[in-house]
Amino acid sequence: MRSHGQAAWELLLPAAAAPARRRGRALQEALREAVRSGRLAAGTRLPSTRALAADLGVSRGLVTEAYEQLTAEGYLRSDRGAGTWVGDAARGRLGVTPARGAAEDLGAARHAGVVRARGTDRGTHAREAVVNGAEAGTHARGAGAPAGRMDFRPGTPDLSLFPRAAWSAAQRAVLARLPHAALGYPDPRGLPELREALAGMLTRRRGVVADPERLVVCSGVAQASTLLGFVLRARGLDAVGIEDPGSPEHGRLFASTGLDTLWLPLDEEGLRPETLAASGVRAVVVTPSHQFPSGISWSAERRAALLDWARAVDGYVLEDDYDGDFRYDRAPVGALQGLDPERVVYAGSVSKSLAPGLRLGWMLVPEALLAEVVERKRTMDLGNPVLDQAVLAEFVTRGAYDRQLRRCQRTYRERRDALLSALAEHLPGTGVSGIAAGLHVIARVPGRYGPPERFLARSAQAGVALRALEEYGTARPGDGEVRLVIGYAHLAPSVVAAGIRRVAEAVGRR
Repeated sequence: MRSHGQAAWELLLPAAAAPARRRGRALQEALREAVRSGRLAAGTRLPSTRALAADLGVSRGLVTEAYEQLTAEGYLRSDRGAGTWVGDAARGRLGVTPARGAAEDLGAARHAGVVRARGTDRGTHAREAVVNGAEAGTHARGAGAPAGRMDFRPGTPDLSLFPRAAWSAAQRAVLARLPHAALGYPDPRGLPELREALAGMLTRRRGVVADPERLVVCSGVAQASTLLGFVLRARGLDAVGIEDPGSPEHGRLFASTGLDTLWLPLDEEGLRPETLAASGVRAVVVTPSHQFPSGISWSAERRAALLDWARAVDGYVLEDDYDGDFRYDRAPVGALQGLDPERVVYAGSVSKSLAPGLRLGWMLVPEALLAEVVERKRTMDLGNPVLDQAVLAEFVTRGAYDRQLRRCQRTYRERRDALLSALAEHLPGTGVSGIAAGLHVIARVPGRYGPPERFLARSAQAGVALRALEEYGTARPGDGEVRLVIGYAHLAPSVVAAGIRRVAEAVGRR
């Protein structure tokens, strides 16, 4: 085991000198970069939080928070009473990592725990486009939704929060200075100024490794998924794994590119390694920072195991970071991509932070796939509209995007709290999970209000649209509890309270 000696804290001295308001984030960024670059090698034991805080001249709480954050992301590992070490999950900064060789005999192992879901065209999934972390949304209503019908299905932000004045100001600024030559056919990767702005923002907010040359602007996570799907299909892959429970939209998108999809069951820590190994797939789609729909954050061990698998089978991971900025109890868990940018395709969009109708998103692409993804993007649509890209670049650069995120976080936290209070008051005994982040919660309503079919039917008759957790996967518990995925971001607190009260009145108590 390596000793930290003097190296660990010396690397962090510039971060300790940062302004007080951003000292904590600077410390985390410096630690992350030290691990990625290899300056803090795997197996290096770090100083105790007390010792490092004394060396840096910062509070112990600041160091403790940094250690906890990076442990959750997989950069560090910690054993109670035995100290903190650098983990071995991270790979070098934008360095191509050779595969360890194909895993043995994976192709014959499609067995227990793996369910093939060609196009996920099953039951309700075939009847409705499920709104999820990725993209779709057909039930949007503003915060003041009409009293006649209340829609708690997840996936839609409050569209009335769109910053019209700030966006309009950015548009005017862009139109005033944009040269005529910029209105020609764009680089299919996107405008250089937008790629630069997004790379800086994503590095700062989500802890990714972002080279603007490897960032591709696209029409949201949906297009990122199809671009990757076409590239993987051309490379000879025939299937991709999706989380169970997870977004059926992922399955539909990859099915449109000719790939089969397989449901891969999760537990409370994330995707189970043995199931992944048994599936035979070489590509998976995951939502590790705030899993959709369960709301869990993958454990550091499962993050590391997923990357080990990808390296072993020469495979790829699509990370759908659909609501990574919305966390209410602590800093958001950093993106998986930062641990291995050569195995993880990172995708995100402004669909939750601004509006899905803008159709603006991004993907960070491993070097080995970049040329193929860019060429597919070029032949698909020649690139996203120049004016929209330039406005978003201006919006991010002038700080308006950060202000919008802070505004949304305050609003959505208030609405989440209103939902929790309403459930406790009108449906006592209801358990909730996934409340620390995102725009939805999982509610487990006691069986006395059920059975589930009756509960959903009576809620619908009362004019309240709800979605059951079982619609997002293959599990059918059969214990009588009503498990719901409840979206709240698009509903004002008063509407949330009125809707839950209406549900309680409709289902009664048996």
